[in-house]
Amino acid sequence: MDAVRSLRGLAGLTQVELAGASGTSQPAIAAYETGRRSPTLRTLERMASAVGFEVQIEFRPPMSREDARSLVLHRAIARHLREAPESVIRRAKRTLARMTRIAPASQAIKEWEVLLDCPVDAIEGAMLDPSPWGRELRHVTPFAGILSGRERADAIRGFANEWRGREAS
Repeated sequence: MDAVRSLRGLAGLTQVELAGASGTSQPAIAAYETGRRSPTLRTLERMASAVGFEVQIEFRPPMSREDARSLVLHRAIARHLREAPESVIRRAKRTLARMTRIAPASQAIKEWEVLLDCPVDAIEGAMLDPSPWGRELRHVTPFAGILSGRERADAIRGFANEWRGREAS
């Protein structure tokens, strides 16, 4: 679940560290983050409290198809970011420099400039943030070219299947 991954990113912890702090197991954290299990509100509150945060519930409009597709692509990019952070950040900064020359006044570009100097967990948290702010950041992503054509096609194919399933229910 995105809430658990976001909490972990904010706290700067690994799955094992969050599990230890909150009295659960690493496999449970992994299951929450992948959506195989859903934590209860009480579990989220316990986990957040264990690492010095509190839970706040927010209601927002549902993601558009394009926003959901962008989030899926950024999840694939996040895997690369975790595996080779220096390389991915270096490429993103080069892309961002080109973007800045084209649109120097863009607020999202300015935010990415700051974010790309943050720890990897914070970058990942921002790029996967489901909030309207995260959606806007993904519209101006500096991560173009990180995924291979095949990875991009696989992610889009998986998204299309998931979206069709969502529409059918």
